Amino acid sequence: MISLSHREDVTFISLATREGEDNILFSSFVNAVVVATIYAQENGIKIKQSKAMPLVSIFGSELKWALRDAISHLGNYDEIYRKNFGYVAEEDRGRNILNEKGGPQLHSFPGLTHGQ
Repeated sequence: MISLSHREDVTFISLATREGEDNILFSSFVNAVVVATIYAQENGIKIKQSKAMPLVSIFGSELKWALRDAISHLGNYDEIYRKNFGYVAEEDRGRNILNEKGGPQLHSFPGLTHGQ
């Protein structure tokens, strides 16, 4: 995890993976785990309900349980946020709040560029 501070009142924390041909699959897996935590949050799936997460085979049928296990161990987006930062009111989370009122989530996918 990398933490970059621009000013005292703004801190950016993100997952980081190395880019390059040797790490494309791992970077894709990390991105899938992030998206899985958002999916779990949107669908009310918490650690104790992790079996409600769908099995997906995007990384092969041997790993179809991987995203379910990630939620089982880590929890959904809010559960992870609370473990790391404590309880923070939604109105004080700024960019770290999910858009649960409809419309798209603002989440970037590293490695995707215009025209590919």
